[in-house]
Amino acid sequence: MDKEVILTKQGLDNLEEQLEFLKSVRRQEISEQIKVARAFGDISENAEYDEAKNEQARIEGEIMSIESTLRHAVVVNDDAIDVNFVNIGSKVKVLDIEYNETMEYYVVGSAEASPMELKISNESPVGSALLGHCVGDIVEADAPAGLIKMQILEIRK
Repeated sequence: MDKEVILTKQGLDNLEEQLEFLKSVRRQEISEQIKVARAFGDISENAEYDEAKNEQARIEGEIMSIESTLRHAVVVNDDAIDVNFVNIGSKVKVLDIEYNETMEYYVVGSAEASPMELKISNESPVGSALLGHCVGDIVEADAPAGLIKMQILEIRK
């Protein structure tokens, strides 16, 4: 049995939008590239044709991956998020005690994690350390860069 994939409503919407784009726009673009490359003649030594076919395979793999994720998706109900405790779907403002810096994280399932957007996975060291804690708690996370000690300042949806 495949593992369930936890998504926020926003994550689900983003994946559905990406899937629609790949199926309706990218497939058509690749099909056109293959058609143009075939017109160059002998496909046995046609680099453009090979490149287009490789891109087609990559796009189809990405479509299959997204479809699989969507089949196994469990969507977090925004209304069910309890802002008294950190949950998946919570936006959490924390104070890094060592550096006296505040950060705001959005705790999401691993399928939609994006550290550059401060969307951290519930399975990451920081995300898993925050889960279940409330405002005022001091939490320690054993991250690859070392032990991070932070205080939860705010939890919201």
